[in-house]
Amino acid sequence: MSLLVKICGITTPDAIDAAVSAGADMIGLVFFPKSPRHLSITAARSLADRAAGRARVVALTVDATDEDLETIVAGLSPDVLQLHGEETPERVAAVRAGFSLSVMKAVGVSEASDLAGLAAYAAVSDLLLVDAKPPKTADALPGGNGLTFDWRLVAGLDPGRPVMLSGGLHPGNVAEAVRLTRLSGVDVSSGVESAPGRKDPDRIRAFVAAARSAQGEGERE
Repeated sequence: MSLLVKICGITTPDAIDAAVSAGADMIGLVFFPKSPRHLSITAARSLADRAAGRARVVALTVDATDEDLETIVAGLSPDVLQLHGEETPERVAAVRAGFSLSVMKAVGVSEASDLAGLAAYAAVSDLLLVDAKPPKTADALPGGNGLTFDWRLVAGLDPGRPVMLSGGLHPGNVAEAVRLTRLSGVDVSSGVESAPGRKDPDRIRAFVAAARSAQGEGERE
């Protein structure tokens, strides 16, 4: 299966253009007011329209209510809903059934025990995202903190659903991550930014190229 590459937290048209022209499969739009990547529905719609037909649009939410999700789905028509909070498997199942959209569930990882609940999430979601668990500070975000974790914990992980890797990835280490973990995809946010919330088109292109190159090496082995 082809490696999935997702550029998350996009806020500008030039970043959309860089991502899709480089060959990214997914672009992520954030709906979480505490994040520097948070978008209004109007701004997100404009970016989503720019990516339409070229990359799948992912709406990232954090413990969103049904009302919040209804607003996002009605205004954006995303391809995927990304649940990046403390949503339980029951909540994930309810969102997936209620909105009839593909659902990606993010799971924070810092040690092996954090993977214990992965099977329950795999049973009710379409994709999984293993991300570095955020630090226990008041200003920590659920994602986009630029932190890595021990990738050996998820190397070869196969819970019956595609699994994407996130957390501290950037153009300089994504190839190693792809080769080591052999997961279904990679997801980057702060690792291709020049400032919080501001994507750098050159870094986006470099990230996608490095990920694809590593995938090609794996296929030749």
